Amino acid sequence: MPLLRGRAHRFGAHVDTDQIIPARYLVTTDPQEMAQHCMEDADPEFVRRVRPGDIIVADVNFGCGSSREHAPIAIRGCGVSCVIARSFARIFFRNAVNMGLPALESPETVEGTQDGDELEVDLSTGSIRNLTRGREFRAKPYEPFMLELIEAGGLIEYTKRRLAGRGK
Repeated sequence: MPLLRGRAHRFGAHVDTDQIIPARYLVTTDPQEMAQHCMEDADPEFVRRVRPGDIIVADVNFGCGSSREHAPIAIRGCGVSCVIARSFARIFFRNAVNMGLPALESPETVEGTQDGDELEVDLSTGSIRNLTRGREFRAKPYEPFMLELIEAGGLIEYTKRRLAGRGK
């Protein structure tokens, strides 16, 4: 898997799924349409600033609240390459991986990163480099199977590939 590289967008603690994608926009499953409203209630300017590859960095309990899969879909839809937090709500973490969105727990990265810092992430080793500040942090690397899920774009795409391979 190639290195992920992007600017950090900082968020605080307990960012719930309704802040990630407000319930009023759950009338669609189109990632591009949901992306237009990603983080709208937490930071109304987020969708104007975010660029493909950028990284969300948040405090504790990111993704708490409802178990909606729309949250990681909206985040991926607006081009975010991964989310790094002190901790995640467990259901969000699993939904993120199932939707192909890497989610890494690294309290040190959160402490050592400011809004706008350039980060480089290696999912296979758990290495997170803050290129702006010249610091390196660690997160638990993904197991090979989890990397396969993420590389495939999530559980559904992974399953489609596996089934297509068995038919030959």
